[in-house]
Parts: sequence; C-alpha cells; structure tokens
Amino acid sequence: MENKVVFITGSAKRLGAYTAKFLHNLGYRIVLHCHHSVEQVEALSKQLNGKRADSVKWVQGNLCELEALNKIAQSAVDAFGRIDVLINNASAFYPTPLGDFVAQDWQALMGSNAQAPLFLIQKLQKQLAQNQGVVINMVDIHAQRPLSGHTIYCMAKAALVTLTQSLAQELAPDVRINGVAPGAILWPDTALPENEKNAILSQIPLCRLGCEKDISEAIAFLISAPYITGQILAVDGGRSIANPSVA
Repeated sequence: MENKVVFITGSAKRLGAYTAKFLHNLGYRIVLHCHHSVEQVEALSKQLNGKRADSVKWVQGNLCELEALNKIAQSAVDAFGRIDVLINNASAFYPTPLGDFVAQDWQALMGSNAQAPLFLIQKLQKQLAQNQGVVINMVDIHAQRPLSGHTIYCMAKAALVTLTQSLAQELAPDVRINGVAPGAILWPDTALPENEKNAILSQIPLCRLGCEKDISEAIAFLISAPYITGQILAVDGGRSIANPSVA
C-alpha cells in the first residue's frame, strides 16, 4: 500500500482528518484537502509526515466553485503523480426550512454534497481507471429517510446515492464506487440538549453513538473489497432498520 494514494476532500478536521490518519497508518500516501482550514490541514500534514516522511501533501480550494474543481483535482494528481482512491468526504450540513433558504444555501449544500463528487470523479476518471481505483462517497442515512427542515441537504445526499449507483455501472470494471452512510457518529459542534441526545440514542439498537473509527474501518473495508461496487453501507448501529419510520 505504500505506493497507493488516497485523496480525501474535507480532510482538515473531524471525520475527514481521522480517516486520513487511519488510512495513513495502514500505509497509504494521503492527499489532504481543505477550503478555509489551512492551519488545521498544515498541522495534520506535518504530524503525519513526521511519522512517515513525504507521505502526505495537501491541496486547497472551494469545492462549490465549478471552475475550481479541475484545479483541485489536477493538484491532487500532481501531489504524488497518481490517485488510487478518491474519498468524497467534504459536506456542508445545516437546516434549510422552506421559506428561509436562498440560492447560496442551494449552492453550498448541493455543491459540496453532489456537484463536487460528480465533477471530481469525471476529472479523475482516467487516473482511477489506470490504477483499478476506488471511489468512496460519504452519504447519509437521511438520503432515504429525509430529515425535516433539511430538504436541500437530503436532496443532495439522495443525488449522491444515485450518482454512486449509476457511475458504478458506467465505470465498471475499471473503477469501483461505493458509499458509506453514517448514522449518529459525532454530536454536532453546536451543543445538543441531553433530552435530544437521549432521544437519538433510544433509536439505535446498539445503544451508543458511533465513532470515527467505525466509519474509517468501513471505508478501509470497501477500498479492499474487490467484488463490491454500487453499494451503500449503512454504519448506524442498526438505527435505519430498527425504526425505519424515524428519520
């Protein structure tokens, strides 16, 4: 794996950063990406390169700007001269109640969650095909069970599911494309009341919040599973099957 290169969007912090560390520990070289979080991505790059020299580089750019996507993709290829795995992790997430959202909300949510994955895959298709590559799209259990007040986000994730299933057929057999649909993994940065946390936990058969390692292990599995493509793997503690009527 020491020659294989993984490009992870939105990898300066939270789940993206953890995934980068996890895959780096498995021996992959990593291309990190950020938009605004330059300080964090520089620190992560320095940390990982301290463990294994010249194994991590980073690129910067706004995934919601169409004209920037080609530059971001090319910079990712130029980092090590190849791309073996693309992980579309970057995601805007916030509520958009009907009557309150504006065009900028549409551009941010659709741009990061659906538009960027599509155009990055198109730009990196040749590189991925040359290396029998893999794409992992970070989906969401709410792509199928929409979350009230988050219509645009849920639309974008539903589009990402369709993208995953459609391109898995179109790019086979040279490129495999799968998705990971996390359930409750990390509490949001804004504090949730205890009663809301308890309500969420009560819907999870495994009776606990998931963690970054749960998602990273699922990603690593899908990268290494040569006969799996076009699938969405729910990593949600059983929440989606225990109470399918609850978003």
